[in-house]
Amino acid sequence: MKVAVGIDIGGTNIVWGFVDQQGVVQAQGNFLTADFSTPAEFVRTTSNAINEVIQNNSDFQLSGIGIGAPNGNYFHGTIEDPPNLVWNGIIPIRQMFEGFFDLPVCLTNDANAAAIGEMQFGAAKGLNDFVIITLGTGLGSGFVANGNLIYGHDGFAGELGHTIVEIDGRKCGCGRRGCLETYASATGIVRTAKIMLEKHSGVSLLSELDHITSKNIAVCAEKGDELALQIFDYTAKKLGFSLANTIAISSPEAIILFGGLANAGKLILEPTQRYMEQNLLSLFKNKVKLLLSQVPEKNAAILGAAALVWKTESNNTFVKTST
Repeated sequence: MKVAVGIDIGGTNIVWGFVDQQGVVQAQGNFLTADFSTPAEFVRTTSNAINEVIQNNSDFQLSGIGIGAPNGNYFHGTIEDPPNLVWNGIIPIRQMFEGFFDLPVCLTNDANAAAIGEMQFGAAKGLNDFVIITLGTGLGSGFVANGNLIYGHDGFAGELGHTIVEIDGRKCGCGRRGCLETYASATGIVRTAKIMLEKHSGVSLLSELDHITSKNIAVCAEKGDELALQIFDYTAKKLGFSLANTIAISSPEAIILFGGLANAGKLILEPTQRYMEQNLLSLFKNKVKLLLSQVPEKNAAILGAAALVWKTESNNTFVKTST
């Protein structure tokens, strides 16, 4: 059985798994990111876990290792000044894994990995031109054109979350103000809720909550709470406006929403579609589908990283680190 290992490095958790070519996770595990004070310790522990699975499954034929990580650079195989990780600087993760495995190792950022996963196993199957938007703690994005990810000259293209939608707007973790992710993300919608609650004089289910999350905003909206519905409408207005601009640049066949906030379903999908269409250049109206991801969220990070192996293998474009 041909399998690929997918590894997703997150600020809180690191998940890994063996995935076959049909997208079935055959074995998996996870670690707490905080357990590793150095990248070397992480690579060594993960490599030992991978080798243990291989030893216990003689039918596995490992094709390669795919890694999704914040600020992952596909060209260089490095994680560069990652946000939300205790590791600093430029980390040669690909080269470090190549020290343990005589196999292709590829790395990209987590949103790009999600795009490849969607193309291999999800809603983007058969699509050559699409954009995936991950609506989690921040807003990530991956752009696929003519069947290939757009990396740009330095490997960091496609940062829709850090396009500015409000001059002198909300402070962003990147150090600037008004970035899209400060409005359209799980944390962004919570910021909107707190601001609107302060100004709201009527009755709202949200005012009864001890802790506001994107999930319980959605629950309140589903119950018909007027303020919660206004919060979703405001969020969708920012997102739809940005997607209309995105379409003018890349002309995708579809835009796919994934992640925590996307789990709100039609609460975010329908108003975003409406605002997107309102702001579209007439040339693009009613041409671009707005879809929800079809990759199971439970294994999405693993599938996306592993799919990077299958996609790169099919293109025969593995890049070996120079030594």
